[in-house]
Amino acid sequence: MVKKELNILFVASEVVPFAKTGGLADVSGALPKALGAMGHNVIVVMPRYYQIDKGSLTHIEGVLGVNMGPMGELYGAVYKAKLPGSDAEVYFIDHEQFFGRKGLYHSDNEPYQDNDNRFIFLSKAALELCKMLNFVPDVIHANDWHTAALPLITQTHYQHDFGSIPTILTIHNLEHQGDFFKGAIDVMESGWEHFNPQAYESMDRLNLLKGGIAYADAVTTVSKRYAKEMQIPDFGFGLDSHIKAHSSKLFGILNGVDYDEWNPSVDKYIAKNFDVDDMKGKAVCKRALQEHFSLEIDDNKPLIGFVGRFAKQKGIELIAGVIDSLLDRNIQVVMLGTGEKWAEHYFSEVASRHFGRFGLHVGYSDELAHQIEAGCDFFLMPSLFEPCGLNQIYSLRYGTLPIVRAVGGLDDTIENYSEEHKSGNGFKFYMPTHDGLYHTVIWAAEVYWNDRDAYKKLQQNAMRMHFGWDDAASSYEDVYRYAIAKRRVSKLQ
Repeated sequence: MVKKELNILFVASEVVPFAKTGGLADVSGALPKALGAMGHNVIVVMPRYYQIDKGSLTHIEGVLGVNMGPMGELYGAVYKAKLPGSDAEVYFIDHEQFFGRKGLYHSDNEPYQDNDNRFIFLSKAALELCKMLNFVPDVIHANDWHTAALPLITQTHYQHDFGSIPTILTIHNLEHQGDFFKGAIDVMESGWEHFNPQAYESMDRLNLLKGGIAYADAVTTVSKRYAKEMQIPDFGFGLDSHIKAHSSKLFGILNGVDYDEWNPSVDKYIAKNFDVDDMKGKAVCKRALQEHFSLEIDDNKPLIGFVGRFAKQKGIELIAGVIDSLLDRNIQVVMLGTGEKWAEHYFSEVASRHFGRFGLHVGYSDELAHQIEAGCDFFLMPSLFEPCGLNQIYSLRYGTLPIVRAVGGLDDTIENYSEEHKSGNGFKFYMPTHDGLYHTVIWAAEVYWNDRDAYKKLQQNAMRMHFGWDDAASSYEDVYRYAIAKRRVSKLQ
């Protein structure tokens, strides 16, 4: 039997290439593209932040009205654009009061105080847009706390139009849950009976993600290991028992990567292209990276890269605790990122103390991120927790061996080096300690120094691995059909 193509409403707060702060945007740009390639009809809805030039978008005629409970009816404009490389349309909700700001979620590291209203508005606007377009979704896919109101509001305030349509909620990072004053329940217009400890209530406050988990027909997260981890206190951020209670509808689906963008054989940003069958270009990329950061030009020094947020989650405190000891060895390190101010200042001081061995770029540059992946020998990801992680997968494709802590998607994607079998694709440590990180980096460096044949074999293993979006999209389709069938059964009961 031929499977029916699905109409999919995909709602997210950020989407590559239009707006990004983290992995949510990468998934939101890549998954709809892959689903479209499978034959499904996907529309993506996101805010029109003011960093997105509306001059590059197509304006949709008409005004979108959204009832916000005690705030009354608010109005917005709608724009659209094609998702690059796809037939999927991205619709942008334009509302100056909520989205005409410098940042997506905060300014100067201070969250916007009305983030609850901003993203409840987005969730409702996505449903109003469907009515405006006469688009009838078969499934509604919400992402993280920003759109976690959707599973409930489709069954209450919007029950007449969307009550029979199943919802899927993807958790990209459990640390961020959408914790707000409980009065936002009135803005949702869903009834105070849903403000209880089994749904949206947490310590007498509104927890959007908690409620979304309770009311969604299916919940997914971005790796199999993280699906298990979030059910234990060490990784559950207070929701472990709640998630465990809903584990029967929880699915772990590893993120894919866009190999059209992250591929050293065609990468436009790097000094010389290369691939697993011809690695000469990687040495050229390493030299170019050393020159960029004014490091000593020396192929015998292993070069280790870090790209990411300077945040506790990413293990930045672990790196700070061992960086001097590593640089005192025959090792070079380059870092690209921004985040906690103490870390930015600390690593700036490290750069002045270790000129020629350590390079730092505070900020973000997509071009430099590609060059670090291509030019380094190893890539460092000592995360305290990591739902999926993408940089370790990029690193594999570039023959840059990951050094990771064995958590979440890092554990799912990285196979530890076995000296006996000359197998694996990277190096892992388990306890989040300075000693664990330091000795694992030295272990990797010693393989580079003393057994270059083994190192090259690991590179080949890494570069031949594949984590494309085709497999992930197929798994999401299975979840969509599970949710549709589940909703049908519940209607018959």
